[in-house]
Amino acid sequence: MTGADGENTITTHRKARARPPIQIRETDAERIGNLAIEAEERLPLVTELLLAEINRAKVVPDSRLPGDVVAMQSTVKFVDEASGVERTLQLVYPQAADIEAERISILSLVGAGLLGLRTGQSIMWPDRAGKQRLLRIVDVVHV
Repeated sequence: MTGADGENTITTHRKARARPPIQIRETDAERIGNLAIEAEERLPLVTELLLAEINRAKVVPDSRLPGDVVAMQSTVKFVDEASGVERTLQLVYPQAADIEAERISILSLVGAGLLGLRTGQSIMWPDRAGKQRLLRIVDVVHV
């Protein structure tokens, strides 16, 4: 089976399951880690997943993060491969979150899953219902 981009969807699915390498800015890693720990009682799954992502990430100096990597305050266009739905959201800290304004919190499942991915990368990630979703990054813009 071939996807819209011409790539074999089975190949895409396997690559995503392997959890692609991610990069996170130093200041983001520290602040997000602290937020996750503070939210552990309210959001245990998000906390667990977010801390695991930070632990496996390559943490880079703020000025060395490539422009195509999803970071805090960046706007990311991504597609849910199962539904074909494409969304564009800004990844923000919880106090700035407003889904109607297309700003998603890093403490949401989707926000946590997008952090550190590069344009073209995919990841299998749970949604609020516990269903695994294949999310693929289409574009990243830093503000």
